Amino acid sequence: MALRKVEFVPGEYFHIYNRGTDKRVIFHDNNDYHHFLKLLYLSNSENNFKVRDVSKTIYSVDRGEQLVHIGAYCAMPNHFHILMTPLKERGLSKFMQKISTGLSMHYNVKYKRTGSLFQGKFRAEHADNDTYLKYLFSYVHLNPVKLIQSDWRECGIKDLEETKDYLKKYYFSSYLDYIGDGRLETSIINRSSFPEYFQSKQSFEKEIFDWINPQARPV
Repeated sequence: MALRKVEFVPGEYFHIYNRGTDKRVIFHDNNDYHHFLKLLYLSNSENNFKVRDVSKTIYSVDRGEQLVHIGAYCAMPNHFHILMTPLKERGLSKFMQKISTGLSMHYNVKYKRTGSLFQGKFRAEHADNDTYLKYLFSYVHLNPVKLIQSDWRECGIKDLEETKDYLKKYYFSSYLDYIGDGRLETSIINRSSFPEYFQSKQSFEKEIFDWINPQARPV
């Protein structure tokens, strides 16, 4: 097995992503998406949990010692993104092993298939400077825009208000946690380990939508 070029050093920041094999859809319905969100919470622990054994109060379960802190995430039909920092040696790898296994088992049982769900091992990028790390919060949270306008990066946003409304209704990312929705899933993220880029809902939204302007994007 080839060694990764990226070393997951505790306290550093990493953009993690993976997609279904052959670009296969991995989230077909709301149940699939909610399963992923539950995994993000429960897998972030040295302990082992079974999602089916946990009641509806899943986001208040005491997980004990966590493996990573998550700053942002987004689930799309055939892939996902997570921005995180490991809290200990091999913390990120352990967390992602749990996520990958949990998603694969759920999918293969539900859709009666066998084999690998993902196109390979998860991809990882080291956010090794402040500009890139801040940009990733916009990149991750703007992913769902592709579902209503696939060419927005090349052609620009056609309807800004429609785009804002869509993101506010897109449940399967941490966007809602930054604009103060007050939902249970906010427990998935832990902002304390990330720079305080966003002092308010307004500063967060300004950063996100300033980035829609191509001239504001990092090269």
